[in-house]
Amino acid sequence: MTLISAARGFLAFLLSVPVLQGNDDWRVTYSSSNVCALRGAMVDINCTYEYPDNVQYRPNTVKTLWFTKGDKYQPVDLEHDTDYTGRVESSCGEVSCTGSRCHGTCTLRIKDLRQSDSAVYKFRFITNLPGGKYTGDPGVTLSVTDLQVKVSFPHPTSPTWTDLECHSMCGLAGDPPYIWFRNGQNVGQGVNYRAYIQSEGSYSCAVEGYERLRSPLVYPPKTPSVTVSPSGEIEEGSSVTLNCSSDAVPAAEYTWFKNNQPLHWGPSQPHTFPSVRPEDRGTYRCHAENKYGQLSSNLLFMDVQYAPKTPSVTVSPSGQIEEGSSVTLSCSSDANPAAEYTWFKVNRDGSSRCMNQGQQLIFRRILSSDSGRYRCDTQNKLGDRWFFISINVNYGPKHTSVYSSPSGEIEEGSSVTLSCRSVANPAAEYTWFKNNQPLHWGPSQPHTFPSVRPEDRGTYHCHAENKYGQLSSKTIIMDVQYAPKTTSVTVSPSGEIEEGSSVTLSCSSDANPAANYTWFREHEDSVKASGQNYTITNITSELGGKYYCQAHNAIGLHNSTFLLIKVCIQCLKMTDVALTTSSSWTTTVAVRGIVVLLATVLLLVFLCMR
Repeated sequence: MTLISAARGFLAFLLSVPVLQGNDDWRVTYSSSNVCALRGAMVDINCTYEYPDNVQYRPNTVKTLWFTKGDKYQPVDLEHDTDYTGRVESSCGEVSCTGSRCHGTCTLRIKDLRQSDSAVYKFRFITNLPGGKYTGDPGVTLSVTDLQVKVSFPHPTSPTWTDLECHSMCGLAGDPPYIWFRNGQNVGQGVNYRAYIQSEGSYSCAVEGYERLRSPLVYPPKTPSVTVSPSGEIEEGSSVTLNCSSDAVPAAEYTWFKNNQPLHWGPSQPHTFPSVRPEDRGTYRCHAENKYGQLSSNLLFMDVQYAPKTPSVTVSPSGQIEEGSSVTLSCSSDANPAAEYTWFKVNRDGSSRCMNQGQQLIFRRILSSDSGRYRCDTQNKLGDRWFFISINVNYGPKHTSVYSSPSGEIEEGSSVTLSCRSVANPAAEYTWFKNNQPLHWGPSQPHTFPSVRPEDRGTYHCHAENKYGQLSSKTIIMDVQYAPKTTSVTVSPSGEIEEGSSVTLSCSSDANPAANYTWFREHEDSVKASGQNYTITNITSELGGKYYCQAHNAIGLHNSTFLLIKVCIQCLKMTDVALTTSSSWTTTVAVRGIVVLLATVLLLVFLCMR
């Protein structure tokens, strides 16, 4: 194996001494058992071969080939191997025979070496001699390698400077000189080079004279780029992949940040959200780092869109709502894109009425009629949600009124119920008044008279009150009607009635409605007169006797006691009129006895005077 000029792009290194392979008569000698060559270079593998001379078979014919595939019985000639097409040449010199032995040389040249060319190469020759085939085992091992830059930090606690070493996987013999490049410019020589890692730049090394076969570059990360897939609008529940990429040698390691907080996603790239959620929404960036530096990407905003979540409703001010105050209902829902809001009032039949478009429903001066159930609807292009809330407006009593049952005419003894009604929230407490005087009926409602009495007659009203106000009803008159009672008769003038004079009888009775009066004489069915007063003019003795009156109304009637009228022709100047009842004549007899006694006394006085 020989070292060819740099202009021919050749670079290979012998790693061992020449190897002799064969027996006493047949042999192949390789220049080296191991060859290390750089990828992209050209290498020659040389050998010599010998075999016994036989005059009988002169001139000798020899066929030669190199192979890596197959075996010595069915080898694949490299010149016919498609993996080497256009890249291999085999050249052999003239065979010379001296004495009893023949000698030949062959060279295999492989150009534009590839990593896949690393293999064991064997030489085989075939002669026209009996048994004249021979393969040189075990062959030559070719190792194709790249130059690589190895990195170490002389001071790990302060990794500002780094040591670079130009390294190959197989040893290059002869300690070839190395040169270093930064951003393509020659910056030094030697196997090792110390670099300041804070400065931007890419580094590579090469064997001096073979600059085109440089090692791969090493450099800190370029500005990372972040991509999201799918791009455009992202809906909740979809699969989303975030990918970070940065050109760096050696390859960068990545750390993800969300809203400037590190994420523990591990080193795998890319990161996939199998079912993205609203809370995944935010700004993302990635941080790329290798031994030579670090750099962060620009921010990427991942906007996860989703239908409105169940809304929440707040009432301001909170607590009790008083009629006339200002009240604001506010609806909010987590949604992306932002939700549109509509307020409805739900009617009792389940239908609804639109109240307002917007996030707030404002009552500048809330009314009691605004009490009820409200619904906030939220909607965006991905869906809708709604929420119900009930509003209870407190207010003082209104429309306080009194009702009587039964209504209309009320008869004594019947059951009567008085009810007070008022619209109020909270419910009002009631106080009753009769003739403007408070009644101690207690808080129960309504109030019932099980058997109404005449003394219950009067004007009634109720007073409704809660903590928000008070209001009295109008008065009603409870008119208890009853039949006449305590009917009585008086006479004017009183005492004995002188014949020819005038007398007036008067009747009175407690009744509601007011009684009508009819006059009767004892033992007579005919009506003597009608009206409260009965006047007899130019009275005669025949008109004397017992009289009574009858009081009657729509409810019933009642008779008075008897009144005795005594008519005298020449009446003593004393009263001889007595009231009697139909059941007692004792009084009448007593009066007559007194009259007889007085007459006797007068008669005796008269006789004595004579």
